[in-house]
Amino acid sequence: MPELPEVEVVRAGLAPAVTGAQVVGAEVLDPRALKRHVPVGGSASDGGHGVTLSPEEGARRAADFERRVAGLRLLAPKRRGKFLWLPVNDTLDTSGPPQALLAHLGMSGQMLLRALDAPNDRFVRIRLWIEHPEHGELRLDFADQRLFGSLALDDLVPGTGGKIPSQATHIAPDPLEPVFDDASFVAALRARKTGVKKLLLDQALISGVGNIYADEALWRARIHPETAGSALSDRKAVQLLAELRAVFTKALAEGGTSFDEQYVNVNGQAGYFAHSLNAYGRTGEPCPRCGNPIRRLVIVGRSAHFCARCQRRRV
Repeated sequence: MPELPEVEVVRAGLAPAVTGAQVVGAEVLDPRALKRHVPVGGSASDGGHGVTLSPEEGARRAADFERRVAGLRLLAPKRRGKFLWLPVNDTLDTSGPPQALLAHLGMSGQMLLRALDAPNDRFVRIRLWIEHPEHGELRLDFADQRLFGSLALDDLVPGTGGKIPSQATHIAPDPLEPVFDDASFVAALRARKTGVKKLLLDQALISGVGNIYADEALWRARIHPETAGSALSDRKAVQLLAELRAVFTKALAEGGTSFDEQYVNVNGQAGYFAHSLNAYGRTGEPCPRCGNPIRRLVIVGRSAHFCARCQRRRV
């Protein structure tokens, strides 16, 4: 699943090509990619990850999305955690709240910039044609093999650090945002008896962290994934946050983590941070620090990879 670094790589890649561009047309090839899109007249409860669309509802959402997105001018893309959005300037309707084109990449979603005559990519679900004042006409394809991702037009509402999509209000800021509160995070982490790996995956506490980067940050900080947050000293919790930022920064520099074709940047290129992993996915291989075999355990249905010698459990 794309995590914070992968989504940030996509955001940065989109920015030069889409900021200031106008959507001149849209085509929904698979309405299942509109699970989060709420048509005019619908309610917020109609959208969400687990929604199953009937053929009739899918057709209704596709028609609504195609009609409403045409003519929108796209502003600079933004990100929080795993949510990516492009605020829009709607010159046709200024009566309602500001809106954004919201993308959630799910497990395998891709935002691909293509020339108009480029061959079709596999698993394209939604296609936008955009025109930029400097770069001319381009295609923006949303591809998603496993169909856990989605696009939507969503209202922007007040949130921490400014206006955010209404569907992202439940998540906390991520550690690369200027508004992230280090002291509050450390205090919340140390106040809980839950295992620290599970806490890092709690998007209401800290967003953008998934299995890969949680395992890598815990390995760097020498913390066992089942160590309770309350067992961490203030110094250790601060160190964990620093290591999390360090692993994010390194992953960004290397284009994110790609294990297969399911994550690529906007040009279809894979990241290469997988070559820098110390713990994640390395079960049975020697720990790069001490040589002890990397172990794997399952925590609430999620794999955790760690070194039992370097990362001793604290209670």
